[in-house]
Amino acid sequence: MSSSVINKDEIIKAIFLNVAAVILFFSPQVEAINIISNITADTESLSVTQLRRIYSMRQVHWQNGTPIVVYVLASKNPLHQKFCREQLRLFPYQLDRIWHKLTFSGYGVAPIEVANERELIQAIKSTKGAIGYVENLLEVKDVNIIEIDD
Repeated sequence: MSSSVINKDEIIKAIFLNVAAVILFFSPQVEAINIISNITADTESLSVTQLRRIYSMRQVHWQNGTPIVVYVLASKNPLHQKFCREQLRLFPYQLDRIWHKLTFSGYGVAPIEVANERELIQAIKSTKGAIGYVENLLEVKDVNIIEIDD
């Protein structure tokens, strides 16, 4: 009788460990999106509204008068989609529509699209007034990390 209890306990434990391993393996990585800017932007924090105005091309200068240069990843990029949903609280297609409308009407210029995070970081570092977003801050140096206030 005691051996069957041990076997049941071992089986339950093994099932639990296997289920936990599967959940951990297939869970998405939880990494925060970080807003970064060139050091000339001289900004430590932005509200969600300000960030949305910058990315919808309605705010085109920093508080110190420096022109804002917006960098983004491709619309299909998972990080861009996550940025739109979590930081801007917009769907990527909504942001694309805003950019297309401004561009075709002649009232604005679409953001500069780069191929990957590494290019985005280099562009932010080397472009006066630039702003962008990254998921991994380990490789980011010599830029402002901007806190987003709700």
